[in-house]
Amino acid sequence: MRHRTKGRKLKRTASHRAALMNALATSLLRHKRIKTTEAKAKEARKHVEALITKARKNDLHSMRQVMSHIRDKEVIKELFSEIVPKIGDRPGGYTRVIKLGNRIGDAASMAILELVDYNDVINAKAEDQKEKREERRAKKQAEKNQEIPDAQVVEETPAEKNK
Repeated sequence: MRHRTKGRKLKRTASHRAALMNALATSLLRHKRIKTTEAKAKEARKHVEALITKARKNDLHSMRQVMSHIRDKEVIKELFSEIVPKIGDRPGGYTRVIKLGNRIGDAASMAILELVDYNDVINAKAEDQKEKREERRAKKQAEKNQEIPDAQVVEETPAEKNK
């Protein structure tokens, strides 16, 4: 029976589950958006929102509490210097889960977990990447056009073909 039992086990041991949640939280805070299964996204959302709420206090004790879950110093700096000031005014609900449908390989329901106020950052990154791809494609096309000069056709005589 599951009386008074919270959270999903995700078919993992407690230590494996904790490591998974810490890794998902670190990845979400670094990239602002991650794609994972729906169950993992819903569990990671609880974990990340608790970490952001602790980080909002912005004192030494809360920093150490957050650092016990997130081991990457760059992510910690970004959390306390950029993320908390940007979404710290909210009373909660720092993340959102967007359902994507089922994965082709095993039909697992997939979802995107993202920080709420970072849509413009993610869209700007996507636009930059798209522009870079188009520039590379145009550059390759230009190189390809320069490499192939007018082809000179040399006809072989029937005697040379038989040799």
